[in-house]
Amino acid sequence: MNQDSGARIAQLLNQAGETHHIVFSDTDGNDEDWATFYSDWLLAHSDLPKLLGRRPVRSHLTRDLVELDEEYTKAGTSQPWPAWYAERLMTTYGGS
Repeated sequence: MNQDSGARIAQLLNQAGETHHIVFSDTDGNDEDWATFYSDWLLAHSDLPKLLGRRPVRSHLTRDLVELDEEYTKAGTSQPWPAWYAERLMTTYGGS
């Protein structure tokens, strides 16, 4: 895994989270369909496809984000979620 790409993906995930919180400020960031927002934003407004070396199908990325959220919660790790997700997205989509 290219650490620079992983760090950049983590930054993009963090930025998506911040943007989501702003857009959903009236609900304090609460949104049951958050993963759809993230995948739309990541594919339309970021370099995620370039960093991964391909453009994920939006519905697949949405599914993967939901699964990563569940796995991250179960793992109980102290690693920040954006870095944890980035590592796994790189593995899943073959980013370098």
